[in-house]
Amino acid sequence: MKIIRALAVGFALLIVPMAESAQANEQATVQVFYDFLSNPVSEENAAAFKAAVAEDWESIGDYSGETKSREELMGQMGGFAQLIPDLNWAVEEMIQSGNQVVVRGRATGTPNGPLFGVDGKGKSFEIMSIDIHTVEGGSIVRTYHVEDWSGALRQLSAD
Repeated sequence: MKIIRALAVGFALLIVPMAESAQANEQATVQVFYDFLSNPVSEENAAAFKAAVAEDWESIGDYSGETKSREELMGQMGGFAQLIPDLNWAVEEMIQSGNQVVVRGRATGTPNGPLFGVDGKGKSFEIMSIDIHTVEGGSIVRTYHVEDWSGALRQLSAD
């Protein structure tokens, strides 16, 4: 019995560090996503993003059934970089369960023109986002996301 218990403890001591290492790798992969959102014009960030996000990645932001591809997001973020040159998407909290990484993020920026039809006339915004990333084989394969864009528009249109 002592031998079985010792083997079980030894096995647990081997598995725990491996699981922690896998979680650290998956969280580092997800961090690359936010580095790109904050600076999409950086060739280094764009290349790292393409390496971290699966070619057939799905961005799911509502229940319409429509998804956004990796290339569509890259194009959208290029437009955001021109409209909101100081856009910063900070990771406030990252929680992992299995191969899913949940991120509470904070996006800030000052649009230099109308954002979704609202001209903030130089005002800044600060919004929260919640994202659930699924990581498989070292790549993000799916992201469910919610951003408080209505809050940004309220801030930009406030007197």
